[in-house]
Amino acid sequence: MPRWDIEAGLFRHHPEKPSSVSVEEIKQFPTVDRRRNPGVPSEQREAGEVAVFQELGKALTSSLQLDQVLRTIMEKIDEFLRPDNWSLLLLDEPKQELYFELAVGKASQALKDVRVKVGQGIAGWVAQHGEIVIVPDTSKDTRFFGKVDEKTKMETRSIVAVPVKFRDTCLGVIELINCVGPEGFDPRDLKLLEALSDFAAIALENARHVKRIHELTIKDDCTSLYNARHMGFILDTEIYRSQRYNYEFSIVFIDLDHFKQVNDTHGHLVGSRLLGEIGEALKTNCRLIDFAFRYGGDEFVLLLPQTSKDNAINVARRLHKLIRETVWLKAEGLNVRLTPSLGLAAYPSDSKSKEGLLHLADEAMYLVKNTDRDRVAAANMGILPMEGSATGEAAG
Repeated sequence: MPRWDIEAGLFRHHPEKPSSVSVEEIKQFPTVDRRRNPGVPSEQREAGEVAVFQELGKALTSSLQLDQVLRTIMEKIDEFLRPDNWSLLLLDEPKQELYFELAVGKASQALKDVRVKVGQGIAGWVAQHGEIVIVPDTSKDTRFFGKVDEKTKMETRSIVAVPVKFRDTCLGVIELINCVGPEGFDPRDLKLLEALSDFAAIALENARHVKRIHELTIKDDCTSLYNARHMGFILDTEIYRSQRYNYEFSIVFIDLDHFKQVNDTHGHLVGSRLLGEIGEALKTNCRLIDFAFRYGGDEFVLLLPQTSKDNAINVARRLHKLIRETVWLKAEGLNVRLTPSLGLAAYPSDSKSKEGLLHLADEAMYLVKNTDRDRVAAANMGILPMEGSATGEAAG
């Protein structure tokens, strides 16, 4: 069984050392009242800890809901360790920042929008190094980041911070504020906290897997856009929402002209990379509320919530200009150029049903493809004139 010893406030892994902490080591901790009752009989505490692990194990195996497991962990930290405040910070990997997923205590609301860079403060240091830190007196630790106290109007006197790790990957940090007492932080409490952090890591990893599996069922591998199956669900939802609140919305079909020539000239792998690059461009040039789908082959569909037909025409013309004027796969030195054919339809002016909207937008797109291609058409309006194709603003 691994053991831990105190070394300048840092708990390091030493399998060969005994588990007890000497009196001399304990004396370095300042006098801070412990709110947990130290007089709980050992047998009663052991029974309580076993019950905790059973409850968490049951939560992990009976539910894939992350919040249920984290709520149980939150309750047990409060019940056994009684910190003034405590929080679970999760790692935003792309930004290399920690954010407060859970915060319990008087200052919890003030932490909602606070972010801490990896390496900054005690929590940031723990996330960076993946090691447990106990700081009995924050005024004597140069790593302490006082700006969080400024935000919360609280006084942090001591900190216990434990990494939430799955295998060798740090997913976040559990941080306890003001729970180091006159006798230090009990090694048994630390073991319990480590176990709770392990349960949190398992729950987080499970949630990531479930999210990934869900994404595989609704997203296209090649472009990372939503797939046609998910489009049906989103379209049903948007029709219901627009009926209820009397909204308009529009859909735009996009087909890449002569895309087969790209595959024939450069191969299917290059064709797939081109589809991915165009898919990313469509996402970048849409609003956050818009949906982009790969409908199949070289066809894409955009769903534009709360967008009138006139605004959808502007969007379609803008995207038409984007696709035909962009030099694609430039970084690979291929410099591919394409033109698109676009068709659109609007709810409720063109149709009030999912099938009707899809048929009319598809029909408008094929009207373009069966004539000169490289144009925009709208349901019940036909092929639109070229003038104004270089103008137009985002919908909404």
